[in-house]
Amino acid sequence: MRIMAVDYGDARTGIAISDRLCTIVGQTDVIHSRNREKTAQEILRRVKENEVSRLVMGFPKNMNGTEGPRADLYREFAAYLTEVTGLEVILWDERRTTVEAHQILSDHNYHGKKRKNTVDAVAASLILEGYLNSLPR
Repeated sequence: MRIMAVDYGDARTGIAISDRLCTIVGQTDVIHSRNREKTAQEILRRVKENEVSRLVMGFPKNMNGTEGPRADLYREFAAYLTEVTGLEVILWDERRTTVEAHQILSDHNYHGKKRKNTVDAVAASLILEGYLNSLPR
């Protein structure tokens, strides 16, 4: 079994996929697309190629725990992903993942375009790592 985390965005969507034991992040990628249908099809392709059996998608919450302004958009995309992939999408609190991703990349001297093309994959990794750590062992 593998678990995929999705950091959904307007122009780029970060992807992180666990190893088969669901203990660590095994690989990351970024889908560059502003088209919801194309993004979903690219996720489906990766689901099939990697034998993913569970999807976790970052869900925007405010720092006080209330839902962020984009919550409805993310719920709609999660429902669409369920339709396309046949997998239930687990919405996972993504507070601070992008901030942490930028900090990690800054600490490793990723700047400018290099950071812009990587930050979403790192954010997806943080979402996946948080979810994997929540699973009973």
